[in-house]
Amino acid sequence: MTADVQQAVAPALGARRLRTLVVIGSLSAFGPLSMDAYLPGLPALGRDLGGSPSATQATLTGCLLGLAAGQLLVGPVSDALGRRRPLLVGIAVYIVVSVLCALAPSIWALVVVRVLQGLAGAAGIVIARAIVRDLYSGAAAAQFFALLMLVTTLAPILAPILGSQILRVGSWRTVFYALAVAGAAILAGAATVLPETLPPMRRRGSGLRELRRGFRFLLRDRPFVGHVLAAGLPFAAMFAYIAGSPFVLQDVYGLSPQQYGVVFGANAFGIMLFSQVSRALVPRVGARPLLVAGLVVGATGSGLFLVCVLAGLGLSVVLPSLFLAIAAMGLVLPNASALALADHPDLAGTASALLGVSQFAFGAAVAPIVGSAGGHTAVPMAVLMAAFALAALADVFLVVPWPRA
Repeated sequence: MTADVQQAVAPALGARRLRTLVVIGSLSAFGPLSMDAYLPGLPALGRDLGGSPSATQATLTGCLLGLAAGQLLVGPVSDALGRRRPLLVGIAVYIVVSVLCALAPSIWALVVVRVLQGLAGAAGIVIARAIVRDLYSGAAAAQFFALLMLVTTLAPILAPILGSQILRVGSWRTVFYALAVAGAAILAGAATVLPETLPPMRRRGSGLRELRRGFRFLLRDRPFVGHVLAAGLPFAAMFAYIAGSPFVLQDVYGLSPQQYGVVFGANAFGIMLFSQVSRALVPRVGARPLLVAGLVVGATGSGLFLVCVLAGLGLSVVLPSLFLAIAAMGLVLPNASALALADHPDLAGTASALLGVSQFAFGAAVAPIVGSAGGHTAVPMAVLMAAFALAALADVFLVVPWPRA
């Protein structure tokens, strides 16, 4: 960490270190909060607004598209203007748009405002990763990303559980009002805890030419692209699970919304558990071996789930296979993120944007495919999970160069 950054962030790394971690984790949780909190109410939402399973899942796609596009915009802006101003503006807009989601009169109106919600929420996600890169590099960055997942995985654990409890006293619209309240709390935390971590002397130009130069430079870097794919392809597999599991586990396997919330939370707990294994091992083992291990575990779990679905096996084997497939993300994401950002400290915002776009763009493409066969079969979800998990495993061996001895 350079001297100017040390000076800029000294208060946050001292007495307020824990609060800084919690706030950065909350910023990273905008994606899970926006997508997972209303998952238990997704079938009811479709019935209320008259949407088919595919159209209902498009509300997920809309949010993901917004998250992807927003990161492409906000990442370079934060390299030019600093982290703090774009962050606070983005969170404020998120609060307003979350209220608009609650007031949506039709399924396609909800899709539109979900795109806007994703655009605003992207500021928190992309800038959180850039702040980490401002502060850390190498194994320290991989450790911090893993520690960050201890905080961020609380969102997918708690969000569907809290969402299912909100459904006891309100409707899916109430869930979006709750997201607005959560956004207000995160805004207050970011405004009071986070300092500026990118001093003016390290900022880049903000013109279109500078933007194109940064994107072109990164996309020509084979290790960067390979590690971006190593994060994005498994995320697509996970999002096939996110988009399909409310229908598969409730309509096909007969779980209640409350039981589904518990299962979803248990799988998210697996991500948290594996991420802390990664944090403990990365100083001795290294980020790349842990990334490969995570991809192998994810491909194994996804493959077993596909076998379970095709063979008509029950929940006693379906749930453990899903746990392996999803928990593996705790090994994959922190190490793929650290490796992708390692060589580009001066383009941390832009690199973070491309890293995030790969994840959310893949996820946005997956959601309508999962719903294309309706809500009463698990086959599309299982096939997509296995295909993307295997593609990620192939990428890390064929695209990412192995380090020289």
